[in-house]
Amino acid sequence: MASQFPDDFKCPISLEIMSDPVILSSGHTFDRSSIQRWLDAGHRTCPVTKLPLPEHPTLIPNHALRSLISNYTLLSPPKPQPNAEPKTLIATLTSPSSPVESKLKSLDQLNKLSKRNTSFRRRITEYGAVSAALNCAGSNDPNLQEKSLALLLNLSLDDDNKVGLVAEGAIGRIIDALRGGSMDCRAVAATMLTSLAVVEVNKATIGAYPSAIRALVSLLVEGKGRERKEAATALYALCSFPDNRRRAVECGAVPILIRIADLGLERAIEVLGLLAKCKEGREEMAKFNGFVSIFVRVLKYGSSRCVQHALLTLNLVCCYSEEICLEARNVGVLEICLGFMDDGNEKIRKNASTLIQALKSKQSVG
Repeated sequence: MASQFPDDFKCPISLEIMSDPVILSSGHTFDRSSIQRWLDAGHRTCPVTKLPLPEHPTLIPNHALRSLISNYTLLSPPKPQPNAEPKTLIATLTSPSSPVESKLKSLDQLNKLSKRNTSFRRRITEYGAVSAALNCAGSNDPNLQEKSLALLLNLSLDDDNKVGLVAEGAIGRIIDALRGGSMDCRAVAATMLTSLAVVEVNKATIGAYPSAIRALVSLLVEGKGRERKEAATALYALCSFPDNRRRAVECGAVPILIRIADLGLERAIEVLGLLAKCKEGREEMAKFNGFVSIFVRVLKYGSSRCVQHALLTLNLVCCYSEEICLEARNVGVLEICLGFMDDGNEKIRKNASTLIQALKSKQSVG
């Protein structure tokens, strides 16, 4: 079964499809369980490059790849058509005389082949697939726009293409689709930004682009399940860059994310955890009526990952606002945190301990 997936989806250690891909400081991605076993065995070198790692390596969630894997649909292996050479397919996309139907068929074939084959992606990139797809992405035809964005997303699977896509003007096209495309187009556009944001320099470039973060915040409001999840995932990727946190807060992301978190979108809690790291974000959270009660529900009923981020966020906001700290104590957050001290998750125990200290510290001062 795994052989039907692209090689990029497989862990270099287990050779199985990754369920929780994380990035090592060497830049390579592994399934969390596999690389954790490697590190727990005492290894402090990258399994791929053999280069040395820090004593306490950081594992960064690769949300872009995880989203691509979860959204990936198994298709029967494509059978190349007699006249479907890559150069011919790309020429169809670039020709002004090509009818829309022909361009759609060419994009279908390019998408099927580029999903699975790294060498094919490199070939069509050399043949000019990026500029051809970007040109189609500017079309008024929603189907043509969506399929061309899907091709660009496939091409962005290769790290070498992530900077190249930005250099060729991909961000402008993506944001145009994010603002004015169909809901499906907007979801793909958000996923595209997540993929590009894997490269650190792209986070700053995307964030500084007019309307980029505002368009993602708008998608949180106007979208439904899939669109909201992709928008929140993109914000999470971008807001690891500090300047983007302030931009997101200025665009009104905090109250929207809190409401969506209350509806059960886990990624919203994770984004709030990043926004709480800036003063502007903590201010907005402290002003939101019902902030503490919503986060208490997350602590009681959320997944381990949600609880971990909720504890972190509450700690940051309680340290900022005595009023929030008092409310948190009054509704039993201290008792909930004490219950987490026996949790099997080390990060939950650590974050709960930090929040306990903050609550007790404010209490003694008061």
